[in-house]
Amino acid sequence: MRLSDNPAFAAAAAKGPVLALYILDDETPASWSWGGASRWWLHHSLENLAQKIPLILRRGKADTVIASLLQETEIQSVHFTRDYAPWSGALEKRIKENCEKHNTPCHRYGGFLLHEPESIRNGAGGPYKVYTPFSRACFAAGEPRTPKPVPQFEYAANTLKSDHIEEWKLLPTKPNWAAGIAANWQPGEQGAQINLENFTADALANYAEGRDRTDQALTSRLSPHLHWGEISPHQIWHTTRSAMARAGGALDRSGEKFLQEILWREFSYHLLHHFPDFPDQPFKPEYTDFPWVDDEAALKCWQRGETGYPIVDAGMRELWHTGIMHNRARMITASFLIKDLLIPWQHGERWFWDSLVDADIGANSASWQWVAGCGADASPFYRVFNPMLQGEKFDPDGAYVKKWVPELRDVPKEFIHCPWDMPSPPKLYPKRMVDHAMARDRALAAFKLIKKELP
Repeated sequence: MRLSDNPAFAAAAAKGPVLALYILDDETPASWSWGGASRWWLHHSLENLAQKIPLILRRGKADTVIASLLQETEIQSVHFTRDYAPWSGALEKRIKENCEKHNTPCHRYGGFLLHEPESIRNGAGGPYKVYTPFSRACFAAGEPRTPKPVPQFEYAANTLKSDHIEEWKLLPTKPNWAAGIAANWQPGEQGAQINLENFTADALANYAEGRDRTDQALTSRLSPHLHWGEISPHQIWHTTRSAMARAGGALDRSGEKFLQEILWREFSYHLLHHFPDFPDQPFKPEYTDFPWVDDEAALKCWQRGETGYPIVDAGMRELWHTGIMHNRARMITASFLIKDLLIPWQHGERWFWDSLVDADIGANSASWQWVAGCGADASPFYRVFNPMLQGEKFDPDGAYVKKWVPELRDVPKEFIHCPWDMPSPPKLYPKRMVDHAMARDRALAAFKLIKKELP
C-alpha cells in the first residue's frame, strides 16, 4: 500500500507503463479473511493510494482474478510482494503457473520484512526458535538495505473493468462503530510517515523506560502502517538509525530497544513461515491437551471490558474504541483471558483479529502463544500477570483506567486498581468475575495436569 521503497512497484515501473491491481480475496484465507477493523482500514488505505495511482479493484480468488486479467489485456509481466501467511506459498505458486501458461514473466520481491526467512538460519541450518539469538543473527547480518524513493512511472491506459470500493461494503454503517477509529488514525503512506516522524522526534528518547507505561504516549503507532505495507521496515530502521546518529549517543538505548521490537515482528513471521500451523495450533503440542474452560458468557465479559479488573477493562475498551491496544495492556488482557479465565488463547486471538487495525497474522499468533506459554521462546505458563500489580506499575496514577473506564473516574488513586476494596465500591462498575488469587491457583493446578509431558 505504498509507492516509496516498494521493490515490486519499482521493478514494474522500470519495465514500462504499469497497471496497479488490488484483489480483495476472502476465499483463499478462508476463516482468516480480514476482520471488521481491518476492513475499515483497507477501505481508507485504498482510497489514499488511489489518489497517487489509479487502481484496478477486483474481488475473488487472487490467482483466478490474475488469470482472468492475463486473458483480458496484454500484460508483459507480473510483479508482487511476497507474503508469509500459511496459504500464501500455494497461492503464489498458482499465480506463477497461470503466468507461465500465458508466457508472462512473474516476479516476486521482498519488502515486507528486513530479512527473508531463508536468510537467517541457526548453526545447524534450521530456523531459530528463540528470539534473542535470532535478533543477534539479524544484527550480525549487517544493516538492511537503504530505502528507495518513489520511482518515475507511467500509468498504462486501459479500459479494464474495476469494482467501486463502495461495492465492497468494507465500512460499518448500522451502527457505525468505527467513529473512534477514524478519530485516531490516518491510514495511508502519508499517515505512516507522519507517525514515524512524530515518534522519532517526540517519543523515541523515552521509549526504553516508558514503552510499558499505558498512561504515556511513548509507543510508535506504526504497527498498522507496517501491517498494511504503507511503510517498510527498512524505512523505519534507517530513520531510527539516523535519529540515533544525530543524537550523538543520547538515543542509543531507546533506539536499540525499538529496533529489537521491529525484530520481534520479524521473528514472528519467520516462525509463521517455517511453522504454518502457528495461528491455530500450539507450537508445543503438549498444550493441545490443556484443560481449557468453555465459557461463552465469560468470554463476552472479557470482550466487552466488563471483567471487574480496571486495567483489563481499560485495555479491552481502548481496543474497541480505537482499533488498537497498548502493548503492555495486550499482555495483561491476554494473560487474564488465558490464565484467570482458562479460556483458550485462540479465542482471544480471533477477537483481536476482528478488532485490531493492525491484525497481523504473524505477530498476533506469536504473541498470543507467548502469553499462553505454548509458543516458541514463550513466557512460562506459571508466569501469571497480577492485574492489580500490573496496573500499579504501568498505570500508577490510574490515568489510563480513568480514560477508558468512565465509571471509575472519581475513584481515588489508592483504589483505582482495586475498587472492590473501597468502603462503597462504584455501583455502575462490574463486580470481579473471579478472585485473582483463586484463579491463579486454578491455572497452576491445570498446568500441573500436563506438566509431566513438558520437556
